[in-house]
Amino acid sequence: MLIKTEEELRGMKRVSDAVATTLKKMREYAQTGLSTKDIDTYGKHILEILGAKSAPFETYGFPGYSCISVNEEFAHGVPSDKVILKNGDIINIDVSAELNGFWSDNGCSFIVGEDVQNLQRLIDTSHHILNDTIAQISGGVKIADIGKLIESKARNAGYTVIRDLSGHGVGRSLHEEPSAIMNYHDRDDKRRFRKDSVVAIETFISTKSVFIETAADNWAFTGNKGGFVAQHEHTILVTSGKPIILTALNGI
Repeated sequence: MLIKTEEELRGMKRVSDAVATTLKKMREYAQTGLSTKDIDTYGKHILEILGAKSAPFETYGFPGYSCISVNEEFAHGVPSDKVILKNGDIINIDVSAELNGFWSDNGCSFIVGEDVQNLQRLIDTSHHILNDTIAQISGGVKIADIGKLIESKARNAGYTVIRDLSGHGVGRSLHEEPSAIMNYHDRDDKRRFRKDSVVAIETFISTKSVFIETAADNWAFTGNKGGFVAQHEHTILVTSGKPIILTALNGI
């Protein structure tokens, strides 16, 4: 969406604070021995306290209130009482919600307990790429140049990017134009970021895979070559200078 009034900006800040706070509290709550369903139920409770409604549940009939992906799942993992967190698991929590007609989206990957799978560098790389990328976004910047930046930084670190998952516009619905802010350089993409627009910027950095495959439950995504992925996501307001990170309260 394009922010045109102070009221709209306040609305986006409120919903962004809600999803950011929920993500932060869910991350702090996650520990070995808990199921992903336990964590999702806790997140639902936080959203309700803040007056927000789960976006995937409301929009897509998703069987959960947040997407929680563990180990070989790359995204859209369904919370389950059968998935019990173990020491060293890599977990991704993606929280999006609606509040008073405004929508916001954020997510992050982290390790539960000790880094027994040697994945902290992957997570740190994804985290740093997100922050470095956001710092380069302003009105008029080519969307393809941001994809090129993400891809080149991932490659220089020895990783790949997932080419069929992307960031997106957000605001009055969960997914808006620009519909695909890719993690790679699409030389045919001539679009530019618009000042006062709201977008969700996501990194999908992988150890092996380049594309996704849909799991048997028809929700979760895995990688075409296996391995692991780290994702980090902020909802931001594009300005003529440095963007405003609306989901800054999540701490990433």
